[in-house]
Amino acid sequence: MPHLALTGGIALGDSEPEIAPASSISAAAMRPRTAEGDARLRRMVDSYFSLVARVLRNAGTPEADIDDAVQRTFIAASNRLNDIREGAERSFLLRIALNTAAHARRSLARRREVNTDEWPELVETHATPEQLTQQMRARQLLDRVLSEMGAELRTVFSLHEFEELNTFEIAEVLAIPRGTVASRLRRAREEFQERVRRLEGTSPGRKNHG
Repeated sequence: MPHLALTGGIALGDSEPEIAPASSISAAAMRPRTAEGDARLRRMVDSYFSLVARVLRNAGTPEADIDDAVQRTFIAASNRLNDIREGAERSFLLRIALNTAAHARRSLARRREVNTDEWPELVETHATPEQLTQQMRARQLLDRVLSEMGAELRTVFSLHEFEELNTFEIAEVLAIPRGTVASRLRRAREEFQERVRRLEGTSPGRKNHG
């Protein structure tokens, strides 16, 4: 996964959301119950569990809801397993995850529980306090910037920058023309950098000389 270098030299994009392990996904809720179907579904979970979790987070799923959203994504995939052609598992899961994230964002808006003072933290066992502080601020900055971007731009930006999908793959996942993907990606990058500059210019400990 690439790093997103922000002004000030902070690199973002490598953190994983803290979620339950893939083995915790409830097999009882999955369908179909054939041995072949179960084996295929387990391969999908093993291969794409982390990907689904990252996409859900970067698409705006609240941290507290990621576990449930991962479960819902794979349960939905299990219920439509026969519709997933061989080799298209990743694209199919990405579409489900993005729809699940959209539902989570709408639910959050209805609950009106947005709290910008509580951002997810990175966990790094061997990091120094200074490194942890820098990484926490970087992750907070990234989460805040992504949360303030429109869903269309954030989705294209996250899939390209974090998951390394090319414009052809993103166009397939989102079922939109490649030219639209390229246009949204360009706008998303411009907006991302502009928002980062604004936030860093007003961060504690920084003086805005503008």
